[in-house]
Amino acid sequence: MPIRILIADDHAVVRSGLRALLRADPDLEVVDEAKDGMETLRLVEMLHPDMVLLDITMPPENGIKTAKQLKEKHPELIVLFLTMHEDESLLHEALRAGGAGYVIKRADESEIIQAIHAVSHGDIYVHPAMTRALLHQPVTTEHRRGLQAVVLTRRELDVLRLLAKGNTNRQIAGLLGLSMRTVENHRANLMGKLGLVSRVELVNYAEENNLL
Repeated sequence: MPIRILIADDHAVVRSGLRALLRADPDLEVVDEAKDGMETLRLVEMLHPDMVLLDITMPPENGIKTAKQLKEKHPELIVLFLTMHEDESLLHEALRAGGAGYVIKRADESEIIQAIHAVSHGDIYVHPAMTRALLHQPVTTEHRRGLQAVVLTRRELDVLRLLAKGNTNRQIAGLLGLSMRTVENHRANLMGKLGLVSRVELVNYAEENNLL
């Protein structure tokens, strides 16, 4: 079954471009377009899409307020923000509102498709430029909790938990049905995203964030 997507953006040219882009992927289906928050709410009620590709700057209320309303009524709905704003405070607001991802409009077309598929599988997707901005902050315990919520994918969390429990890469590969190389890649990604350099630091991070 294709992923059924509602495009919500107040610019017709953006909606048209996104529709053309998504049509090129046989696993994606555009069910309709909305030009503002009120129309987005109405169309979600009527069409029951799997996902809303949502702009932040939309009248009469911004996309973050719309996302909160959507998630209150439809908690299973996936909301992926597509925005021009490279603003860290907006990123945090968007994720707190229930957004599963935050993609910048200047992103390559392939990244938009990648983000859609990632969040459809339960992962959280954040544009790399925003991830780097988060990592430039001091790595306090509270900030690490934020990083865990924003950056790590579901599979990376699985690997982190198993590493923290003392499993080897080979054991993790067997438990998760992955190749050794894939586990090694996940471990490297964890180190890079969290700014950690050793297994001990990974264990401490998992303990601080109640992941064990």
